[in-house]
Amino acid sequence: MKMNVLFVVVDDLRTQLGCYGIPWIHSPNIDNLSKESLLFERAYCQQAVCAPSRCSVLSGCRPDTTTIYDLQTPLRKAMPYVLSLPEHFKANGYETVSIGKVYHHAKDDLQGWSKEPLQSSGDWKGRGYLTDEAIEAIARCDKERKDSGDRRQGLGPAFEAADVPDDAYHDGKDALAAIAELRELSKLDRPFFLGLGFHKPHLPFNAPKRYWEMYDREALPLAVNPFEPNGVTEFSLTNFGEMRGYFGIPKEGDIPEDLARDLIHGYCACVSYMDAQLGKVLDELKQLGLWDNTVIMFWGDHGWKLGEHNSWSKHTNFEVDTRAPLLARTPAMKAEGRTTNELVEFVDMYPTLCELCGLNIPDHCEGDSFAPLLDRPNLSWKKAAFSQYPRKGIMGYAMRTDQYRYIEWRETDSQAVRARELYDHSKDSQENVNLIDQVNESLIDALSRQLRAGWEQARLGKL
Repeated sequence: MKMNVLFVVVDDLRTQLGCYGIPWIHSPNIDNLSKESLLFERAYCQQAVCAPSRCSVLSGCRPDTTTIYDLQTPLRKAMPYVLSLPEHFKANGYETVSIGKVYHHAKDDLQGWSKEPLQSSGDWKGRGYLTDEAIEAIARCDKERKDSGDRRQGLGPAFEAADVPDDAYHDGKDALAAIAELRELSKLDRPFFLGLGFHKPHLPFNAPKRYWEMYDREALPLAVNPFEPNGVTEFSLTNFGEMRGYFGIPKEGDIPEDLARDLIHGYCACVSYMDAQLGKVLDELKQLGLWDNTVIMFWGDHGWKLGEHNSWSKHTNFEVDTRAPLLARTPAMKAEGRTTNELVEFVDMYPTLCELCGLNIPDHCEGDSFAPLLDRPNLSWKKAAFSQYPRKGIMGYAMRTDQYRYIEWRETDSQAVRARELYDHSKDSQENVNLIDQVNESLIDALSRQLRAGWEQARLGKL
């Protein structure tokens, strides 16, 4: 009998979890899952923003192939004929179901799912907020924008702690929907592929009050490097406009320490809230007797800055944005509860799931199955992982090797290199010093050749 698949993606989840060595975060369900999975210490997305990252995973192609670099382009608009991951499983007899935020666009890839994807809707007072204070703030923000001639709707506060049950917010509703769906799927005479996408800890940091109360706000650590890297280029960082759009966030300049503590507190509360919803789904999987016949892939779509480099949100090529959690679990694996330090990429998930479930790997896939690591986690693996991020007229190509992060910012038309970055992780794991002007040119030349050759090989799926 073919294996089922539970494919869980979490929005904006950085490697700030108990199983990743952060003892003060409350993530017991993810931590327990890690004890029955292989934890990937160095897993990298292909672009640190929601839509391009998810489309890369679900298509099996890198952003330069999907041509999706923004939030506006669904997969099926850019690649109408690509055999997506869920479509491939559906064609092989699987019941494929999507709940929550799997693709960035709710109605993307309808041909890949056995029925229309389910995006839960709450009994919101306004735009995902539940407290009167938040609704009043939204109204003030709307008025300010209208008075200034801005016709866009204003965003509400960046965080909220409503005293409500779990299913008052999206993720609680999606967990209940996933549980109900699992009960129906367990009755079928064919395997299933269930895609489940949790929204939190994406902004706004809205979570039930009891998850906020798990933390002592004053004891939560602030970023250890709240400053721009030495030698940073003009393309490296952003003005974190995603966060600045929320009510109460300064439109320019630094985030005050008191507000930074509130934001970090809210992020942690949302992680714990999401973790609790995951636990409910995993418990149901076990109760239904499906645990021993289900492959689980759990991942965050990219990392997130909480004040590192004096910045917030994602949208860069730095380690903190491109590295994200990845757990893989299959009942037959030999490396249960272990960790691998080998480099893997999110584009590798498509071929891995195919191999684990006995499906052929489509020729268009540009990743490599990391299934062998589930038995031999110390097996020598990829020499590099590749990410990219666009600026206006410029594309930043990043390569993470065992020791270095090397980045070239190139003009998209001429491919002329406008700037370079080099960070030595053996001495500078926080990427605080760009060494590009401090090292021998022979090292830069070697890394540049490796980046260009590796990128071409990656596009051909031959890393």
